[in-house]
Amino acid sequence: MSDEFCNYNEYRMSRAELLLSAAAAMLAVFFATYVFYRSIALCAVISPLGLFYLPYRRKRQIAKRREALKQQFRDMLYSLSSSLMAGKTMESALREVRGDLEVIYPDPETAIIREVDIILRRTLLNETVDAALYDLAERSGIEDIESFCDVLSTCRKMGGNLVEIVKNTTNILGDKMEIKNEIDVLLAQRRFEKKVLNIMPVALILVLSLTAKDYIEPVFSTLVGKLVMSVSIALIALSWLISEKIMNIDV
Repeated sequence: MSDEFCNYNEYRMSRAELLLSAAAAMLAVFFATYVFYRSIALCAVISPLGLFYLPYRRKRQIAKRREALKQQFRDMLYSLSSSLMAGKTMESALREVRGDLEVIYPDPETAIIREVDIILRRTLLNETVDAALYDLAERSGIEDIESFCDVLSTCRKMGGNLVEIVKNTTNILGDKMEIKNEIDVLLAQRRFEKKVLNIMPVALILVLSLTAKDYIEPVFSTLVGKLVMSVSIALIALSWLISEKIMNIDV
């Protein structure tokens, strides 16, 4: 398969992005370790743990890219519905959709514009629109696109009102995105509170280190203090993981 056929379930970082992300993550781990242990040698040993951030970043980028494609696909369906209502065939409607998308998304590298170009090229090679759309659904891993392909294929084989199907699919996608946006708005304050709570232990130790050095010194110099710090780090990491799971709501 050509490189132009993007697999939205994968994400490859550029060398610059990879190096920058790895350096930032390792620096963050180094700083946090120093705050809790006050040992440069230990920081140097533990800082490579920041590399475990890279798979998390890839996952976030994949989710972000798929969400963008879903919204762009909805916009494509709006335009497609209008063209079909004007009496155009699916193939000619897609060619008109291409022009409409250029107005909405000026960047020619926008995912949905590339995908429409791929579909149009494949139809010129006598491949059906259904097959091209199924390929997009498989590469994107987006359930809504796959459902649309199933309904579209059934409609074209068995007969049905294609315009209504496209219109209903567009409305369903729009409703789901509106619900997700409402959920994101409701969770925005909670996400901010989560960030504050994650930063607070580090900030508290820094403040005590500057204002009450004698009080907090045993935490860094005794075995019990180091064990307490280790347990604290583990609990902070665990709370972060749990909060990520709770706030990861898929619609």
